[in-house]
Amino acid sequence: MGPQADPIEARLFQWLGRNWKAVTFGTWLAAAIVLVLLRWADIHSFELADTDDNMRIMQVRALLHGQAWFDLAQHRLAGSNIHWSRLVDLPIAGLIMVLKPFVGAAGAEQWAVATAPLLPYLLLLFSTALIVRRLLDPRAYAIAFLALFFASSTNSMFMPERVDHHGWQLALLALVVAGLADPKRRRGGVTLGIATALSLAIGLEMIIYLGVGAVAVALFWIADREERDRVSGYALSLGGGTALAYLVFASYANRGAVCDALSEVWLTEALVGCAVLLGLVWISPRDWKARLALAAGAALVVGVVYALKFPHCLKRLEGVSPEVDRLWLSHVEEARPVYKHGWQVALLTLMLPAVGTLGWALLAWKRRGDSERLRRILAAAAPGVVASLLLFWQIRTAPAAQMLSLPGAAALVWLLVPRTWGSRHAVARVLGTCAIVIAGVGAAAPLALALMPTKPDAESKSIDRANGSCNALSSLQAIAAQPKGVVFTFIDLAPRLITVTNHDSITGPYHRNGQQIADVMNAFRGSEPQAHALIAKYRSSYVLTCPDSSETTIFMSETPQGFYAQLERGQVPAWLAPVDLGTDSPFKLWRVVG
Repeated sequence: MGPQADPIEARLFQWLGRNWKAVTFGTWLAAAIVLVLLRWADIHSFELADTDDNMRIMQVRALLHGQAWFDLAQHRLAGSNIHWSRLVDLPIAGLIMVLKPFVGAAGAEQWAVATAPLLPYLLLLFSTALIVRRLLDPRAYAIAFLALFFASSTNSMFMPERVDHHGWQLALLALVVAGLADPKRRRGGVTLGIATALSLAIGLEMIIYLGVGAVAVALFWIADREERDRVSGYALSLGGGTALAYLVFASYANRGAVCDALSEVWLTEALVGCAVLLGLVWISPRDWKARLALAAGAALVVGVVYALKFPHCLKRLEGVSPEVDRLWLSHVEEARPVYKHGWQVALLTLMLPAVGTLGWALLAWKRRGDSERLRRILAAAAPGVVASLLLFWQIRTAPAAQMLSLPGAAALVWLLVPRTWGSRHAVARVLGTCAIVIAGVGAAAPLALALMPTKPDAESKSIDRANGSCNALSSLQAIAAQPKGVVFTFIDLAPRLITVTNHDSITGPYHRNGQQIADVMNAFRGSEPQAHALIAKYRSSYVLTCPDSSETTIFMSETPQGFYAQLERGQVPAWLAPVDLGTDSPFKLWRVVG
């Protein structure tokens, strides 16, 4: 692209290459300002829309109010076992402590949840720029930033008030890929190891991609004995970083052999795997076939240790019972494949991964004569290809799939646009360039949907309206005005309830609390006597529902004669007394009187 550009464009590209850090920071700052302004109304009204965002701020509050560092139980949800990490709590808590003297407690929380998600966004931008500069061209990172604008699933994890841990995990995953792309072997290995350890400290959602990174490091060494510096840097930083993360962040509940968080299970695997890698590097035979055999043996050792010492982790890491899966987890939309979400969602989700994969393939082909760079390209592309394929298993991989496609999208545009400049016809040059850029950065999908708008059906509009109304701070004020008590309500509503009222509840959508989840689901699905017994089990003061919200569609469709359906038909038992919330309230509330 550079050599064929006119002098003005050439100077612009040179400036982009020299000043990439300033451009990256400026891009982040501009995006941060725009996002805060766009979400200003929600920030002002503290409209944390997601259950996990509400739970995150409750975990931070508990920490600031004196709850023990290693105690992550949410005591306002009947002691619910939360498997998260304090690592993500730290920046939010730090912002609140710094801002509180200037804007008060409420204002400090508002600004903390508004700005905290933007911090990992800066890391994401820098990591993406590094990947593109190292594998494609020092000037091409700006195309990846343009593609990020159309990565709606990725961007949704960094919006103001999105204080859950996924943004940090995505940013660290980008740093993992930047480590794989690094031509400086030891530095790349250390970067990869530290980023992997921090990601494990936060959670295991990215473990498949982290595993791909580990395999890539081993393949580097198999292909080239000189890659042992990368392997040793990775093994030492990962082993030491994981051990330190376990000591500092593993909660009381994670000190046992649990499978769904950094525990002795994954600490053991990390230490055994790193020790084996260091042994391989020390031996490091000259014949690649011998290195391959040793690597295969090492993988077998790590796998056998896992299978023999932690056989309970060979199943689903969540460890939910069949009952909880049937009642709750099987209905979680993000756990469904992309093709079950309608063609519009599928188009928006798959566009960037598709063009990104093509771009990675084109870049690999272009660099096929440079074996060292080709290895780094293939290693950096692998996590994104895996994430894209996993979309056909669960759509929850969309943020990672789109993010990891950005360098590939940049490569597609960077390598194909110069071909259009060779045309003798100005129209062909302009139209060809526009077509490549629009398709390559993922803009074609939103443009197509803008030209073919579809109206949501009446049921979807009703559900969205109910979900929004029952999440609104103004709606919950009437609930907050009631005498404090334990509110028996939907698992998707409970985290929001305890965040903005003084009431306690039963549990949220957190898989370790299977019995509580099953009790809530069975209460609303089952008979009136069963509901009475389960509500009394938790010494509940109130029963709260949000008619027409997402959970109610499950209750009404699967158990039309169940307790919730009875309440909706006005069949209220004598042990419940209605509470007047006003005519505008989206809720229905009853006091337990018997």
